[in-house]
Amino acid sequence: MNRQSMRIGKRSYFFSLFTLLALMILAGILTLVLPAGAYERVLIDGREMIVQDSFSYMDKAAYPPYLWFLAPFEVLAAPGAAVVWVIIIFLLFLGASFTLLLRSGMVERLMDRLLARFGDHKYRLLTAISLFFMLFGASFGVFEELIVLVPFCLILARKLGWDSLTGLGMSLLSAGLGFGAAVFNPFTLGVAQKLAGLPLYSATPYRLAIFLTTFLLVQVFLRRYARRVEKDPSRSLVYREDGAFEEEGELSYPPGVDKALSIFSFFLLTILALLIASFFVSGLSDISFPLIALLFLAGAIVSVLLARVMPAKDMGKALLSGLLGVAPAILLILMAMSIKQIVVRGGVMDTILFAAVNRLSGMNILVSIMGVWLLILLLNFFIGSGSAKAFLVLPILLPIVDVIGLSRQLAVQAFIFGDGFSNLLYPTNAALMIGLGFSPVGYTKWLHWELPLQIGLALFSLAWLYLGYFLGL
Repeated sequence: MNRQSMRIGKRSYFFSLFTLLALMILAGILTLVLPAGAYERVLIDGREMIVQDSFSYMDKAAYPPYLWFLAPFEVLAAPGAAVVWVIIIFLLFLGASFTLLLRSGMVERLMDRLLARFGDHKYRLLTAISLFFMLFGASFGVFEELIVLVPFCLILARKLGWDSLTGLGMSLLSAGLGFGAAVFNPFTLGVAQKLAGLPLYSATPYRLAIFLTTFLLVQVFLRRYARRVEKDPSRSLVYREDGAFEEEGELSYPPGVDKALSIFSFFLLTILALLIASFFVSGLSDISFPLIALLFLAGAIVSVLLARVMPAKDMGKALLSGLLGVAPAILLILMAMSIKQIVVRGGVMDTILFAAVNRLSGMNILVSIMGVWLLILLLNFFIGSGSAKAFLVLPILLPIVDVIGLSRQLAVQAFIFGDGFSNLLYPTNAALMIGLGFSPVGYTKWLHWELPLQIGLALFSLAWLYLGYFLGL
């Protein structure tokens, strides 16, 4: 039986840690060189929104450099800290439950079943899994919630003769790019269109075309890389890192493992139903993230107990091992989220926003299309939440695009492009860091691998924006 635990690669961990530390220092330097300023804000339907034309410079509060390094701990008590705690709990629950699934033999048994059924058609399987993740991102606005499935895809990719990057590509990458190629995403597209006064989910044919071309681009990228690794494993960018995962010989499974898988599949179906229901039921999306973590953990424990796959004592050891294995990733998440905390505490977040928006007001319409996209691309480094960014930026951005002559529909699409694809680029995105934390892939290796795709997506985004303009969108 497999005795593997959910764990984080040391090399990738320290690369990510030093990258985030450098970004924290860079954010701190911005608080020293930029003037402090602030917009007035009002609460509308429980959401904080900026008052247009209310920006003013102010005296800079003392924010000495040593406080920059305390910011990762400040986010635990800062406004919005509930989100941070939910992410941490999600990480711990997933680490514990997946380690239990590994040690019970359920994961290996599931992989064996998939290999027996799809081993001769593995590229079709890659496409189907990637499409599943992209559809959930584009249609239901699901990204972080799908992280529970990333570890399965990592193991499956290695079993199929590929590597961990291919596993991340078919899962984490696909979910994020589907989120960016939004067709019905309620958290970015829905909120942005509502704020812009546009009919909900209008211009759907245009966005369906964007989704399909994004999907084709992703498939070309994934298949080319997977075939390269399959042909010569030493050409994998994570050849050394994946070498730590030695394949075991023929495995023997306890008698109850098939029954345990059947029970656990019920919990997985419940999770998928919850994801779909959150699109239709108001308020359910706010609690879906912790509910998924709870269901995943409950599914692992209940299936092992009812099927009597392993003794309770061994089950407890597996859960504890999983918790300890992923615990170091908590520091990475806190450091990633502290970058926004530093610029907000230093009083320069609104200054950055004010300067960027003001740049747009003097641009001609063709340049402004790129300008809106670049503005959101910049802000996404500091503000990961798409809906929060929409409430922050669009109230002051939309009047400017009206004056320039840019349609609000096109401004919304520029917002979607700037927000979505870069979630997979910035180490300040907690979902990205969690996904990488479950793999042996460090942030620098991830960046090296996906950067050509991100450059292609940037050109692709601009091409679709200008096409939309010339089509009169």
